[in-house]
Amino acid sequence: MRFHVPTLLRWSDLDAYNHVNNSRVLTLLEEARVRAFWNIGASNDDERPLAIIDAAAEGGDTLTLIARNEIEYLAPIPYSTKPLDVQLWISKMGAASAEVDYEIWSPEESQPEGAERVRYVIASSTLVFIDAATQRPRRINEREREAWTPYLDEPLTFRGGRSSD
Repeated sequence: MRFHVPTLLRWSDLDAYNHVNNSRVLTLLEEARVRAFWNIGASNDDERPLAIIDAAAEGGDTLTLIARNEIEYLAPIPYSTKPLDVQLWISKMGAASAEVDYEIWSPEESQPEGAERVRYVIASSTLVFIDAATQRPRRINEREREAWTPYLDEPLTFRGGRSSD
């Protein structure tokens, strides 16, 4: 199952070619990932079932570090006032890490009737969970596994193969 995060673009995301700059795509993925996984002073409800990690800045005991990012750009992302559909899921769950895969799609409501949506980007991140006190990797606990297991899905296939394989 995939988690959908509507993500708005900012004017500053655009480059001289009038589309989202490739470096800003990492920021869009980060925003979606944080909104999906981190419980930052918000109640955990049905709208954010993955958000069970208490942010260390809010007194939580877990940090997440990005060990790897891989991005494949499929089409330029034009500016839109409607939110992009950032879809994410867990493609692999290890002992102290998880692979999060993403697709960035055109906004659903911006498509003319009968037109297909555009898949702009596919990406993958390796997240490592760190104990804030010891600064060492820590195991994914049962509560996290239980919350995240419904979001386990097939890994993306990149042109030229996945770099983590």
